Amino acid sequence: MADLWRYEREAHEAGYVAVCGCDEAGAGPLAGRLYAAAVVLPDGLELPYLNDSKQVTPVRRAKLFDEIREQAIAWAVTWVEPEEINATDILSCRMKAMQDAFAQLNPPADFALVDGNRDRGRRHAITAPHRLLVKGDSLSASIAAASILAKVSRDRHMEEMDLQYPGYGFAQHKGYGTAAHYRALEQLGACPIHRQSYLRKFYAEQAQMQLDGFAVPEEERT
Repeated sequence: MADLWRYEREAHEAGYVAVCGCDEAGAGPLAGRLYAAAVVLPDGLELPYLNDSKQVTPVRRAKLFDEIREQAIAWAVTWVEPEEINATDILSCRMKAMQDAFAQLNPPADFALVDGNRDRGRRHAITAPHRLLVKGDSLSASIAAASILAKVSRDRHMEEMDLQYPGYGFAQHKGYGTAAHYRALEQLGACPIHRQSYLRKFYAEQAQMQLDGFAVPEEERT
């Protein structure tokens, strides 16, 4: 078992008092919001099965979601709408969402452990004092907790979107580019929560397929 409190302890030893973990969910899907969360946990809190949200079953994620919110010193969940993702780069949106989550903590944190190896996009950056941790959601209890809050919040939002925009299967694939999702796009076209910037390749491939379909076979040319 990894020591999930190592990096929190190192931050405390460096003089920081309230250390949070920050993570995001939903950078890759073709549709829906990007979510982020920040969490300050009591030192040494033990939560069974706390880990990277992708490594935890949905049932355990739901249980952890409630336990984290009940036992955290502070937590915040933020999001970026698809329209803003279309207007800028996804890295900037990730940075904005995590920085906003950090800023909304009450009581506030004075240091952040941030999942990943990037802290700046073209338009937005992590401006809080922080440390980047690659695969931090499996190395830090605070980041793992933030990962759970962001993932569950986004999944529940996409289940709501499935009711608002039926036929796409959002409750199942959560907006990711599965075969079923691409089939729905072919049949229904995009809906308002699709990230148009992500669909450009799909549209280009569709256009090329149409051109290929109308092409006259070489043997029929005169």
